[in-house]
Amino acid sequence: MAFTAEQLIAAHKANVETVFGLTHKTFESVEKLVELNMQVAKTTLAEAADTAQAVLSVKDAQELLSLQAGLLQPAAEKAAAYSRHLYEIIAGTNGEFTKTAEATMAEGQKTVLALVDSAVKNAPAGTESAVALVKSAVAAANNAFESVHKAAKQATDVAEANFTAMTNTAVKATQTAGKGKKAA
Repeated sequence: MAFTAEQLIAAHKANVETVFGLTHKTFESVEKLVELNMQVAKTTLAEAADTAQAVLSVKDAQELLSLQAGLLQPAAEKAAAYSRHLYEIIAGTNGEFTKTAEATMAEGQKTVLALVDSAVKNAPAGTESAVALVKSAVAAANNAFESVHKAAKQATDVAEANFTAMTNTAVKATQTAGKGKKAA
């Protein structure tokens, strides 16, 4: 089966649309990242001014230690929140790219199967074993892709669970450390 000019043009048009769609998603993610970083910068600047004022109004070392202990926990929580937001942006973009890749692979598989079916219909007598071999290879490739996809999904789920657990542990550790300093 040979591709016609219309089929080639349609395929190129679909590829261009895919590239521009992914480019648009990438720019949306960059925009979200810039927005997040600008918000963090504004908040950090305001908090730095407040902290400087608080430090300047300290009267003794005990009050300075208490102020320092009070700043530790919120800083860790803010860092964890920033990490979560950053991860959400990246995971969302990755999800869009994965969805596009899956759709492209599915369309490619349909095209290959159509080519194989066309070749089967036009195959000369006596080539049944070669046709069966090609069909078997296509099925094996599809199964391999599905297995890799499932493994990648599981790895992503495990990484996300580990990231969440690590963030929660870090926040709890700073809360415990903050309580220990306040008690001292």
